[in-house]
Amino acid sequence: MDVALTAVDVVTFGESMGSIRAAGLLRFGGTMNMTMGGAESNVAIGLARLGHAVRWVGRLGDDEVGEYVLRMLRAESVDTEQVTLDTARRTGLMLVEKRLPDIARVAYYRAGSAGSALGIPDLDGAFDASTRILHVTGITPALSPSAAEAALWAVRTAKELGVLVSFDVNYRAALWSREAASAVLTELARAADIVFASDDELSLVADGETEEHAAQALIAAGVDQVVVKRGADGAIAWHGTQSTSVPARKVAAVDTIGAGDAFTAGYLSALLDGENVAARLDRGAVLGAFAVSAAGDWEASPTRRELSMLDHAPGSTLR
Repeated sequence: MDVALTAVDVVTFGESMGSIRAAGLLRFGGTMNMTMGGAESNVAIGLARLGHAVRWVGRLGDDEVGEYVLRMLRAESVDTEQVTLDTARRTGLMLVEKRLPDIARVAYYRAGSAGSALGIPDLDGAFDASTRILHVTGITPALSPSAAEAALWAVRTAKELGVLVSFDVNYRAALWSREAASAVLTELARAADIVFASDDELSLVADGETEEHAAQALIAAGVDQVVVKRGADGAIAWHGTQSTSVPARKVAAVDTIGAGDAFTAGYLSALLDGENVAARLDRGAVLGAFAVSAAGDWEASPTRRELSMLDHAPGSTLR
């Protein structure tokens, strides 16, 4: 007999990997530290730290790295009820090095990984009409034909159920060309309620001479909100014929990996709380600032009690 899954606010899916960070350059070896990486699990943890019920769905190798990823997700209160342990494939890896003080370089070892074997059966039953948000990224469909099919199926099914669809373009040039990506990502974007993109990704999913024209093209296609992440220059959201923007929160940047995912988690969190677009953008900026303030993809993500910390003057000591 099938057992019903626990109800959650947000469901997301994709590939989570072991993330190995080198203290120096990889070519020289030396001390390395393993943590966990993955755009969708970064968002899941960001939301869970703020008290939202989140499920991450994916495939992990039935190996020590897979067990580590599963353990970390569970420790962060992310629901893993529908994670599949693959006995035939290994968990993917990513190697991170600081090549220059403010530029990191990442090498992926994910070809043929457990995560790349994601398919529709892995997602079947992972969400229903009670789910408030399905969050999808453009990384997942780049992993394999079956993963692309699963992403498209999930978005269409969510729309049929009345579940809000959040889509982050997250284009990865190492996985596919802009031409190959554009067709799939455009279909996902046009089916979404919220589209997140960096300023250089928007042209992948919408035509337009300017950012505003591209955003309005998506809105004309049925997208409710188009959010453009501009890093240190803040972010802007287009909604209807209106736009709202916020500056980035000023902090000393240590590591920018995962900052975009943190921003997305903040925006979706405020949406779940019923906040307006300006407040969603601001919470996104706050989580982005926390993310860049320390090394790691998700480790610096704040709890709800910590959201106001950036309102204090630099150098403050909170007692």
